[in-house]
Amino acid sequence: MRRTLIAGNWKMNGSLASINELMNGIKSGLSDVTNADMAVCPPAVYIPAVRELIGDAHIGLGSQNVCDQASGAFTGELAASMLKEFDCQYAIIGHSERRSLYGESDELVARRFAMAVESGLIPLFCIGETLEERESGVTEDVVSRQIDAVINTQGVEAIAKCVIAYEPVWAIGTGKTASPEQAQAVHAYIRGKLAALNAEVAEKVQILYGGSMNAGNAAELLSQPDIDGGLIGGASLKPEDFLAIGKSA
Repeated sequence: MRRTLIAGNWKMNGSLASINELMNGIKSGLSDVTNADMAVCPPAVYIPAVRELIGDAHIGLGSQNVCDQASGAFTGELAASMLKEFDCQYAIIGHSERRSLYGESDELVARRFAMAVESGLIPLFCIGETLEERESGVTEDVVSRQIDAVINTQGVEAIAKCVIAYEPVWAIGTGKTASPEQAQAVHAYIRGKLAALNAEVAEKVQILYGGSMNAGNAAELLSQPDIDGGLIGGASLKPEDFLAIGKSA
């Protein structure tokens, strides 16, 4: 049985004061979240502070990126070994903003994925289509291509070591949200694609929805059979909303 995962992507938001308030708020209500695991992915500079604030609370910690190289002259990048020193469990890989704003290709995303797995991090592997691609009817082609970049280099078994996050790019920060039926259809397609290659991997892998899940729509989205949680943006910066999503599981 796949357990629900609610992971917060804080993006480039926060201050020492605000993350202290946010983490204390999350911890204060965590006991009410009984059917989901919770995780947070702060900006890299705040990872040490968040690790300390988590303490012994049952909250996973992740990075918003990880380098495809182990070390060396890669200014501005983060080595997986550095993240492991602060007990990071997850690393977001291939987020749509990294792909669109910073030109990360499927091939680079696959290399980052490989380094994360090799180093013992769980990739939060983001895939999804733009509005233009959705309207052109190529959603399945796009997510297949993005998944195949990993499968073709590392084998389908590597997918069992990650968490997939389907994020319809057109529903992130736009006010638009995929209906539960639209989201479920793509999640089911992803799981079916994997099942055709390895049924065990398909059954095991968690597939999160990353398209503006919030306290108001979480319950309906999470009730869908192939939606195993959420990668949460803005709502993860408000402890009451983040916890409400977790309690919806």
